[in-house]
Amino acid sequence: MENLMFVYCSCKVIWTFLVTILGYASSLPVGDDSICATEELAKYSIIFTGKWSQTAFPKQYPLYRPPAQWSSMLGVTHSSDYSMWKKNEYASNGVRDFAEKGEAWVLMKEIEEAGEKIQSVHGIFSAPAISSGTGQTSTELEVHPRHPLVSFVVRIVPSPDWFVGIDSLNLCEGDHWMEEVAVDLFPYDAGTDSGFTFSSPNFATIPQDTVTEITCSSPSHPANSFYYPKLKILPPIAHVKMVKLRKNQLGLSAPYFNLPAKSNEVIDSVSETPLDCEVSQWSSWGLCRGPCSKTGTKIRTRFVLLHPANNGNPCPNLDEETGCEPENCV
Repeated sequence: MENLMFVYCSCKVIWTFLVTILGYASSLPVGDDSICATEELAKYSIIFTGKWSQTAFPKQYPLYRPPAQWSSMLGVTHSSDYSMWKKNEYASNGVRDFAEKGEAWVLMKEIEEAGEKIQSVHGIFSAPAISSGTGQTSTELEVHPRHPLVSFVVRIVPSPDWFVGIDSLNLCEGDHWMEEVAVDLFPYDAGTDSGFTFSSPNFATIPQDTVTEITCSSPSHPANSFYYPKLKILPPIAHVKMVKLRKNQLGLSAPYFNLPAKSNEVIDSVSETPLDCEVSQWSSWGLCRGPCSKTGTKIRTRFVLLHPANNGNPCPNLDEETGCEPENCV
C-alpha cells in the first residue's frame, strides 16, 4: 500500500511539473527566433535617416505641393505572435490608412488589441516627421526578453501607398542584446492603391494586392517613379540605426528631432543616379510645303517627357524633316 501511495505521489508531482512547464511554454512567443535567454530589459535609441535626394532619385522628384518628405515613424516592440506588416502578405486596414494617408488611429487600435488579446506587444514608439527628403529623426524604444522584435513604418510623402520600414527585427542574440544594428531601407508598396507616380490620384486597388518591394525594374512600367532600368538595384532611400543605451544613459540621451542633413551622412554617401532623357512618340507628318514641280518638305515633332540628370543620356532631336511632293503647291 505504501508503494502504491509513493507511485501515486510521484506521478502527481511529475504531472504537476509537466503542466507547469507546458503552461509556461504556451505563454512564450511562437517561433525559436523570438526566444531570448537574457533576463533584462533593454533600451535603444533608434535614429531614422532619410536619404531621398534628387541626386539619388532624380525621376519625378517632388519639389512642391507637397515636396519630398517623411511622415512620423510608428513602431512597436513585440513577440513573434504579432506582425505589423509582412512582405507578400496583405496589409491590414491600419497599415493601409497609414501608408495612404499617414493616419495612425486604426493601426494604433490594431496594436492595442493585439497586446490585450495575446499579450504579444510590449510597447509602442514614435518619432517626429521629417519635412524634407533628407534629414533625421529619432526616439527611444524598450525591448523585453519575451518581446525582442522591432517593427515600424514610415510613409513616403507624397506617394499613393508607399512606405519604408522594418518587419520583426530581432535585437536579441541568444543570451544578450545586440549593441548596435544598422539597416538600409527600400520602398514598399502596400498594395492598396494603384498609382504609379509620387503624385498619382487616389485609385484603390481592387482586389487588394499584397505588400511588395518596389525595385528599379518592378513595377516594370516607364511611368513608375522608381523605374531605373539601367540600375541593378535602387540606392537605399532611407537608413535606420539602433544603438543599445547603457544604464547610465537611460533617459539622458539627446533626441535627434529633425536634425539637418549632414553632408557626410546623408548626401555624400549616395552615388548619383543617371537619368536618361525620355521623349514622346513622333507626331504625324505635317503638310508638304514647297513650289510646284519641285521636291517639298514636311516636318514631324516630339517633345521632352523627362529631362536628363546626373550625366544621363541627352535628349535626341525633337523635330525631323523629310522630302515630299507638294499637293497644294505655290
